[in-house]
Amino acid sequence: MLTDEYDDLRKSVESFAREVVAPVIGDLYERGEFPYEIIRKMGAMGLFGLPIPEEHGGMGGDYFALCLALEELARVDSSVAITLEAGVSLGAMPLLRFGTDEQRAQWLPALAAGEKLGAFGLTEPGGGSDVPGGMRTTATLDGAEWVINGSKAFITNAGTAITGFVAVAAITGRRADGRPEISTIIVPSGTPGFTFSEKYSKVGWSASDTRELAFTDCRVPAANLLGERGRGYAQFLQTLDEGRIAIAALSVGLAQGCVDESLRYARERHAFGRAIGGYQAIQFKIADMEVRTHTARLAYYHAADRMRSGLPFKKEAAIAKLAASNAAMDNARDATQIFGGYGFMNEYPVARFYRDAKILEIGEGTSEVQRMLIARELGLSGL
Repeated sequence: MLTDEYDDLRKSVESFAREVVAPVIGDLYERGEFPYEIIRKMGAMGLFGLPIPEEHGGMGGDYFALCLALEELARVDSSVAITLEAGVSLGAMPLLRFGTDEQRAQWLPALAAGEKLGAFGLTEPGGGSDVPGGMRTTATLDGAEWVINGSKAFITNAGTAITGFVAVAAITGRRADGRPEISTIIVPSGTPGFTFSEKYSKVGWSASDTRELAFTDCRVPAANLLGERGRGYAQFLQTLDEGRIAIAALSVGLAQGCVDESLRYARERHAFGRAIGGYQAIQFKIADMEVRTHTARLAYYHAADRMRSGLPFKKEAAIAKLAASNAAMDNARDATQIFGGYGFMNEYPVARFYRDAKILEIGEGTSEVQRMLIARELGLSGL
């Protein structure tokens, strides 16, 4: 049961998604155009500052509030939702968690207002889920500067006109056991030696910004180190644990959007003399969709509650992400089937949902990684 404050937020974002996002996002999506005006309005609403303390320009809320906003946005469109999710959980939160007072003062107010976007440069072209083993990007300390060389792949929010920085994970040395020492370094947009590719041509999330990044003798001040040297991988793991709850919320939103559209279509579409919602085959399909959505929502609520209470939540976050991304993919497939030929037409939201759903089983840890994490938390990995 949501408190009045949470429910008011949910209703506010629901109205915004229906009245502001829904009428224009289909066209932006098909043209692959970043939704700058929508993002500006989201910033004015305070959505980018939901979990950021007021002293840093935020709303003073919590991570669960962000998740509720993500769910309601994703009921209409996931490109807008992932821009918010990445901007906050991958851009602002690492600064809030690990940054110095100076770094927070420099960046957080603009991030909280949605005036700037932050990005997190972790994944590399040859890395994927093997982050430490696949990392090739290096940062060498040269006097009072870091010199960064390497590349990153699949980075969200990295090349927009309002991108402020990318926090880059790089090898800064070797540990005594020979393993790479990984640190995180803030690279402001426009820094010489930092370039990015054209936007990827993607199956889904077409109105979001995703690019490959390159660093060639890119120099930034030594003070741009985020947190402790050598703690970059640990920072990344904590960031991902939190981000999985957010991706679960986004996935639940997409799954709920599939239910919403299917219910509407089942009442309007007639075949053989009656609305198709009167046929048991359609009723059962929509009932299964609702069960998946409801169950996944409870999973991310539970994970978020443990996080908010200061309890361990790694396993619960993995469960929520796995259950919700599965629900999104299954619901998108069933919704497309209910719509029949119209579900294959891009003018209908369910076609967009179908294109957007698959990445939810891949990003911020694949479904296989989630199962590995759950098994490890159950004590099975050492057997």
